[in-house]
Amino acid sequence: MSAVFNFTFVPWFRAVAPYIHMHRGKTFVIGMTGEAIAAGKLGGIVTDLALIQSMGVKIVLVHGFRPQVNEQLQAKGHEPRFVHGQRVTDAVALDCAQEAAGQLRYEIEAAFSQGLPNTPMAGATVRVISGNFLTARPMGIIDGVDFKHTGVVRKIDVAGITRSLDSGALVLLSPFGFSPTGEAFNLAMEEVATSVAIALQADKLVFMSERPGLRVRPLEPEAEDNPIDTEIPLADARALLARLPAPHEPTDPGFYLRHCVSACEHGVERSHIIPFTVDGSLLLEIYVHDGIGTMVVDEKLESLREAAADDVGGILQLIEPFEKDGTLVKRSRTEIERDIANYTVIEHDGVIFACAALYPYPEAKTGEMAALTVSPQSQSQGDGEKILKRIEQRARAIRLSSLFVLTTRTMHWFIKRGFAPVDPDWLPEARKRKYNWDRRSQVLVKKL
Repeated sequence: MSAVFNFTFVPWFRAVAPYIHMHRGKTFVIGMTGEAIAAGKLGGIVTDLALIQSMGVKIVLVHGFRPQVNEQLQAKGHEPRFVHGQRVTDAVALDCAQEAAGQLRYEIEAAFSQGLPNTPMAGATVRVISGNFLTARPMGIIDGVDFKHTGVVRKIDVAGITRSLDSGALVLLSPFGFSPTGEAFNLAMEEVATSVAIALQADKLVFMSERPGLRVRPLEPEAEDNPIDTEIPLADARALLARLPAPHEPTDPGFYLRHCVSACEHGVERSHIIPFTVDGSLLLEIYVHDGIGTMVVDEKLESLREAAADDVGGILQLIEPFEKDGTLVKRSRTEIERDIANYTVIEHDGVIFACAALYPYPEAKTGEMAALTVSPQSQSQGDGEKILKRIEQRARAIRLSSLFVLTTRTMHWFIKRGFAPVDPDWLPEARKRKYNWDRRSQVLVKKL
């Protein structure tokens, strides 16, 4: 085995470890489109789900079947019919949906049963449980359109799904529900996945979609930037959804976003839109810091917010011990009062537990994050990460292309989060004039 491989694999594996620990015992609901299966991605997705489950994650997999049903209908000389993005399920379409669901469940269960030597599934034992976990009712007649056998979720057997997950099984759900009279209804995969995630109070809802993700604000034509936002606060996601036209097709920007917003509004803290076209996208989104798609996150905006004048005392109280031990440069009350609009804080029950300030240098298209502080009471709970993310969002909103910090003790924390050390001469001229050469702070920069 080459030394090069050792030096790349070992640091990478260690970097992934915190995410493995973080997600163990959590419940993820994965919505896999029928388009992903039609594109031949099932094998890779199943391999990754088996790996994720082996690391202690409880998984509910909801599959779609839009293209498969359309193919069955066309084979029977029957045109698929959609109104406002929702399928009208007549008797022929219901038969085709049942056939497609049966075939796909067979293919998915067969894929999870693989275990050939020298393949990623070798030694994997994934028990798949499917069942009548969903009760549905008819969608009925809307704007004069009778949707016939198209239904909506009425009730979810949370106890049954939970027992299956606790037994170590992966729960597989088709987009079908049954009425108390035994009538079958065709459901939307997106609605099923969202409803199940809410009912289970899942830790994540992930849609494997045709879209790579979303962007809240358009890029400047000359900007070199990620074409998507990797994280969108719930408030921004709501605002974006309000600006978008009503979605009818899975490729429309709001098609999955509306379900992500609904999930976050009802207790699912994180919902994701990731591209199935990228091999390993589930692993990249879950176990890599910046992910690969867009995550809508309910950050409890009443606790993570921009600072106000009333917060000055709380900020002073938070940073004072760190100023005394030399971790932070001392700041006066007058200075914090003057710059309070630059600060972001995390507040719990009226107490400031974390803060940071953003000082922009627009002429250099960069900004300084200063006074990043987390109370010892809440360290290791992700508050520093949340503050950093919000400062990055504020920097992007004013078109800054990078963020820099000056630190004497926490270099490694920043390096793990994408910052890289540079020479102090890199600093914008206005900041360089204020640089304390006696303190010899290290300068680290992150490209946004």
